[in-house]
Amino acid sequence: MSALVDLWSFFTTAENWTGNRGIWSRTVAHVWISFVACVLAFAIAMPVAVVLAHRRLLPVISVAVANIGRAIPSFAIIALVLPLSIRYGFGLGFWPTMVALVALGIPPIFTNTYTGIAGAPPELVEAATGIGMTGGEVLRLVELPVALPLVLAGFRVAAVQIVATATLGALVGYQCLGSFILEGIAAPRVSGDRLLAGAFLVALLAVAVEIVLSRLEPRLVPWRFRAR
Repeated sequence: MSALVDLWSFFTTAENWTGNRGIWSRTVAHVWISFVACVLAFAIAMPVAVVLAHRRLLPVISVAVANIGRAIPSFAIIALVLPLSIRYGFGLGFWPTMVALVALGIPPIFTNTYTGIAGAPPELVEAATGIGMTGGEVLRLVELPVALPLVLAGFRVAAVQIVATATLGALVGYQCLGSFILEGIAAPRVSGDRLLAGAFLVALLAVAVEIVLSRLEPRLVPWRFRAR
């Protein structure tokens, strides 16, 4: 019960919402780095997966290489990138965290895109080829529409993971929602209100992203839901 009281007290204190270390500022920073990481992960993973899957090239190797981002912990990537970021003038915070988030987001987008396109029904591909469609037309009009639900699911998984993991940016000086958690732990006496508030806000943001993207899916692939 005391934890809820601490949480309520934190959110009802006006000064916790203002300034560059307030809730609004850190939420915007958290959303921004997550958004940029999602866009970059999609821009990197999607075209490569589309080309390789359309040509049915290196199915096992491609997915295995893409999944390296899952095998290496995000904190380890931040620790590896941080010295290079400082050395080459990119600084603390944003870019080391960004590299880790992009590496985390690539595997689900790549894997789902590759699986969706490579898994297009052979009879549809053969029929499209039989009526004179070029390879590009088959990809654009047959394989991509079939794969789109899986692509969106991969993007949704990546986005939720990125939002949750962006919390680690606080460890390298990036002012985000994870900063509340770090400040709560680092206080001389553990500050339960800040720790709980940070954890609550990160969880709330991740759930919000999941809900928003889930609601967008029927609009982007209406044929899938009409079929149901």
